Amino acid sequence: MAQFKFSFFKTLFFLFYRVIFGQSKNPKSLHRNVSNIIHANEGKFHKYPSFVHRTSNLQYSSDQTLVFNVEEALLKSSSLFPYFMLVAFEAGGLLRAFVLFALYPLICLVSEEMGLEIIVLVCFFGIKQKSFRVGSAVLPKFFLEDVGLETFEMLKKGGKKVGVSNIPQVMIESFLKDYLEIDSVVGRELKVFGGYFLGVMEEKKTSKAALEEIIGSSQTLGSDIIGIFGLKKSLDYHLFSHCKEIYLVRKSDKKSWQQLPNEAYPKPIIFHDGRLGFKPTPLATLTMFMWVPFGFTLSIVRAIVALTLPFMISIPILCYSGLHLSLSSTPETAQSLPEKQKPIGRLYVCNHRTLLDPLYLSFALQKDLTAVTYSLSRVSELLAPIRTVRLTRDRDQDGKMMEKLLSQGDLVVCPEGTTCREPYLLRFSPLFAEMSDDIVPVAMDCHVNMFYGTTAGGLKCLDPLFFLMNPRPIYTVQMLDGVSGLYTCRGRDRDRDHHHDDSERSKFDVANQVQGEIGRALGFECTKLTRRDKYLILAGNEGIVKAN
Repeated sequence: MAQFKFSFFKTLFFLFYRVIFGQSKNPKSLHRNVSNIIHANEGKFHKYPSFVHRTSNLQYSSDQTLVFNVEEALLKSSSLFPYFMLVAFEAGGLLRAFVLFALYPLICLVSEEMGLEIIVLVCFFGIKQKSFRVGSAVLPKFFLEDVGLETFEMLKKGGKKVGVSNIPQVMIESFLKDYLEIDSVVGRELKVFGGYFLGVMEEKKTSKAALEEIIGSSQTLGSDIIGIFGLKKSLDYHLFSHCKEIYLVRKSDKKSWQQLPNEAYPKPIIFHDGRLGFKPTPLATLTMFMWVPFGFTLSIVRAIVALTLPFMISIPILCYSGLHLSLSSTPETAQSLPEKQKPIGRLYVCNHRTLLDPLYLSFALQKDLTAVTYSLSRVSELLAPIRTVRLTRDRDQDGKMMEKLLSQGDLVVCPEGTTCREPYLLRFSPLFAEMSDDIVPVAMDCHVNMFYGTTAGGLKCLDPLFFLMNPRPIYTVQMLDGVSGLYTCRGRDRDRDHHHDDSERSKFDVANQVQGEIGRALGFECTKLTRRDKYLILAGNEGIVKAN
């Protein structure tokens, strides 16, 4: 621990020394070296035109290698502050994010390399390396929304692709390899002590041997490499000096770039984590910090109103506070909504957007419902204004429990088993298909403008709080046409499949039908992914909470 503290103060002293006395013990030598590199490559730079003018007719074969700079040749934005703010907020918390925002004026005054070192120190110091998943669970969505279509079209033409970046590799590696199918990534490595990041970057890889190791073709090095980069002093000219062809990307070129559309993503973003629902630019971050005290108070008031007041009083108050709820139903469903004398209650089957789905359905129908959930924090369970019952993931036990609850009244179930904030539906568990013949599919959707009300790696008890902190969260509830289940024809023993011939529907057919109808109503794509897939991708575990 003493060595860890010593490394921290040593790093701080080193940074402040460089801010006060400059970036090098011999600034003239550094300036002369950079000038010599630029002068040596000046003829090559003028020989090749701007990349924007050659995108359409530039071709390269599968045996060639494309080396490009991520910040200057792939991303439209020239500012990296939003991505580091995401790291500070999601991995370090609100206080670390505030420190980074407070240092932003200083970062703008110092040189680019010094500013990068300060940002990395603030964002990564003391973060546990093993639990750092922001680079794979949070950042890819924001990076993909900033990719220029012109460079992406170039990357699709084939050949080996190498992405070079000046920021830590843990931030960009998953985005480039998993979502853009880049073969190799060269970023800055972070120093680690005792399993924790020190917030200090290793020296950049500038040697020819490093490039040969990455590309794997030392014999043809320099004869089949195409480079795409900008003209910043922070660029690694040694790395690109081996390129046969070089294409430049200027700031003026990026202004005409188009944003990469979602349907063009090589791999869709189905799962992503994090609390921030916006790109945290400096101005947007300032707005967030100004809103947080008021938003926290507002969320408490909203929760108290929803918990204590009846529907006729609480709904107008909540609408006045900024909560927006819209309910729509098909003519057939609207006619069947009045209660009838039935031996069991009505079963509402919803897709899962947030933990508040059953609550919003209860407010939309203005009646008390019972919700069954696969996992719920103890705090959320105690504060829920409607009755909640946990499922055990044991098919027989859960089936008997749901039958008992349906005999007592209407029931709400989210068969996805976990939330999905993107326009996709996860696989529906078919257990509900055997519980009732009166199944009402409900299409739920929500929109937030500041904070997401779901998380895979954070504290789930804070999910409702973050959702209610949004200035104007919007929920839409669509009641769809009823679907017949298999309750009356399944027999006493639900495990005996021989009660049905091949011409009859199975429980999987009913589950897929409900999933398809909800997907069509929302315009969402149906998938076969499950809760386990989500948590393995976002949190590195299977998402199973052990009951006490």
